[in-house]
Amino acid sequence: MTNAQATPRNGAELFVRALENEGVKYIFAVPGEENLDLLEALRKSDIRLILNRHEQAAGFMAATFGRLTGRVGVCLSTLGPGATNLVTAAAYAQLGGMPMMMISGQKPIKSSKQGLFQILDVVDLMRPLTKYTRQISNANTIPAKVREAFRLASEERPGAVHLELPEDIAAEVPAPDTHIFAPSDARRPSASQKSLEIACDMLREAKHPLIMIGAGANRKRVSQALIHLVNTTNIPFFTTQMGKGVVDERHPRYLGNAALSAGDFVHRAIDHADLVINVGHDVVEKPPFFMQPGGKKVIHVNFSGADVDPVYFPQHEVVGDIANSVEYMAENCGICHNHDFTCFMEVKAAVDRHLRDKAEDDRFPVIPQRIVHDVRAMVPEDGIIALDNGMYKLWFARNYPAYDNNTVLLDNALASMGAGLPSAMMASMLYPDLKVMAICGDGGFMMNSQELETAVRLDLNLVVLIINDSAYGMIKWKQAQEGLADFGLDYRNPDFVKYAESYGATGHRVVRTEDLRPTLERALAAGGVHLVDVPVDYSENRRVFDEELAELTRQL
Repeated sequence: MTNAQATPRNGAELFVRALENEGVKYIFAVPGEENLDLLEALRKSDIRLILNRHEQAAGFMAATFGRLTGRVGVCLSTLGPGATNLVTAAAYAQLGGMPMMMISGQKPIKSSKQGLFQILDVVDLMRPLTKYTRQISNANTIPAKVREAFRLASEERPGAVHLELPEDIAAEVPAPDTHIFAPSDARRPSASQKSLEIACDMLREAKHPLIMIGAGANRKRVSQALIHLVNTTNIPFFTTQMGKGVVDERHPRYLGNAALSAGDFVHRAIDHADLVINVGHDVVEKPPFFMQPGGKKVIHVNFSGADVDPVYFPQHEVVGDIANSVEYMAENCGICHNHDFTCFMEVKAAVDRHLRDKAEDDRFPVIPQRIVHDVRAMVPEDGIIALDNGMYKLWFARNYPAYDNNTVLLDNALASMGAGLPSAMMASMLYPDLKVMAICGDGGFMMNSQELETAVRLDLNLVVLIINDSAYGMIKWKQAQEGLADFGLDYRNPDFVKYAESYGATGHRVVRTEDLRPTLERALAAGGVHLVDVPVDYSENRRVFDEELAELTRQL
């Protein structure tokens, strides 16, 4: 606190001062009566309160803020049901490595006349889902707890933290000598010289090395270092779902995306590799391939050590700042003439042929390949798509080439439905000059569809594409794979055009396949919030993933 600032009137004002000190610009919130002192302090602050329609969406937006900026996103709820509604968002941020702080209210802890009404042990509830969770029991400790929460949320591996601010502590007058702590400027440690040299030796000794790019590499400095590594060594690379776009996927050494865990073209390359350099992937994200004892060697390059798992047990680890580690390898490994990438390039040619197949198919309802093709054609190179979770996510991960990091926002860690729309809203808020599209199944969209009102109220420029099969399509596919009867997964939807219009958005319905592309073009160009309802034919799931891939990969 500077001398120019008045002494905080209460704990709530001190809390807001501590948030301002951390550089907080937004708080995403569904407040309750236990938050009223904090709300009043925010009214006098430069921090912008974004009022959501559900706490889960507030949490998803805060987590996506952390994902896109590297800074801690903040969300707010009341006690009890408000706090429990943040649980899914907490897991989303924690598993996805997104820095986020949740603030929840609570009844007075020193003297309360409401018994156990709405009282839950929220701190204990949040413990397995966060890096740090505390109840504030003394206003004087607010600055220290806020600083510690921000430190841990940002520290590798980033994740979720939680502070509970009871009503009486928010109203409590802090001591005059209470001070706010400056944010830390600590740098990430670099990997040891020995571990880097061993990695370079392993790379030079390998005959068929392959680079895998995961979620932890999705940062600008790492992206630049990886481009340098690929260009200096000529080693081909593939990505996990959350590693899409780290290196421009038009690169001649890009083999494809491991959207499936086994049985795709990329897995033919992985099987052939004798060394996989894993940059930024850990077992929290669904495994892109399964290790076997006595098989290929794996080098783990990440901010932290590998969690040993039955399907992932790397033989060597390079632990430290990823960008520095990759840059060292780029500068010191060079082109090795014993490397043989012939098989990998054959895989790439097969992948490229496969992804062109049926991309312009005219049948209606629209098949996934055509949907992906038309979206890619309409979204500019720097445009952002945010995917919810469903069958279409596999198709976009495999078939949609990403040109830059964080231009494809998807979640393959918690893989929660309902996150696509709030994530796209956050991207649109942060980058108002970019074209942003939320891509949702009808099931996932309806889980947070009320946030259309928030998007309209915030004057966002956003297109919401609903891929509509009136069912939980991915589970239907899995049901069919198991040879089970089609049962229990179909439902009816509202009229999505009228639904959008009821919130003040513009609704569009695609009734012919050839209308999809011009409809998207008009919606992206018009500005404002648009919803596009397109019916999908998911019969391609079984043909491609269950039948065709097995035959085509056998031919390689």
